[in-house]
Amino acid sequence: MYVYLASVGNLQLDCCGGLNNVDYSKVDVSAMANILQHIDPSDARFCVAVIAILFNPFFWNVVARWEHRTRGLTRLFGGPYVACYCLGFLIILLNVYRSHSITVAMKAQGRWEVLDSPHVFYCGAALLAGGSALVLSSFLALGFTGTFLGDYFGILMEQKVTGFPFNVLDNPMYWGSTANYLGLALMNASPVGIVLTAVVAVSYQVAILFEGPFTEEIYRRRISPCSKHK
Repeated sequence: MYVYLASVGNLQLDCCGGLNNVDYSKVDVSAMANILQHIDPSDARFCVAVIAILFNPFFWNVVARWEHRTRGLTRLFGGPYVACYCLGFLIILLNVYRSHSITVAMKAQGRWEVLDSPHVFYCGAALLAGGSALVLSSFLALGFTGTFLGDYFGILMEQKVTGFPFNVLDNPMYWGSTANYLGLALMNASPVGIVLTAVVAVSYQVAILFEGPFTEEIYRRRISPCSKHK
């Protein structure tokens, strides 16, 4: 037992857990403070982008939980699949507007000379390519209903998806989307883009805290009646 506990204590943090394993108390905030000096938080376009970022996960979590509890959307649209597709398309539109508002805010507040270099641009392009690959592969692995909260509508998957990219990263669609925004911010040498990307990351982290346990409970309830008959 002692040897086991000692070995556990010496384990390195898993790099594949998204941002769940980051020790935020040890983060050097001086770089972020320098970035904030180049941002006007009172700019209306910046405020709109922040609101759009925070609203999206709040909206889909509230609506999806309401649907799970009442089946209101299912009754309204005449079936769970149509209801899920309608909510999914609305989420896509909201995400498009969020991306638009972030782009507008970046263009409004200009570039930062520290980031205005070919090396930073290519790093941003790599992040954009990698993030897009994570988002696309996640969608292909989950399908439309798996991606857009189908389990809240009673559309459950037969088994947990364990293939790429879920075998290398938790919540790859969320972190892929975050990488996309960071890549765009670096390619545009935009300090406001970096700050808005941080807001995206925090909003996703909060969403994961709510979505993860709730989704696990949905599947646990599906499995438990079967286990009683074994």
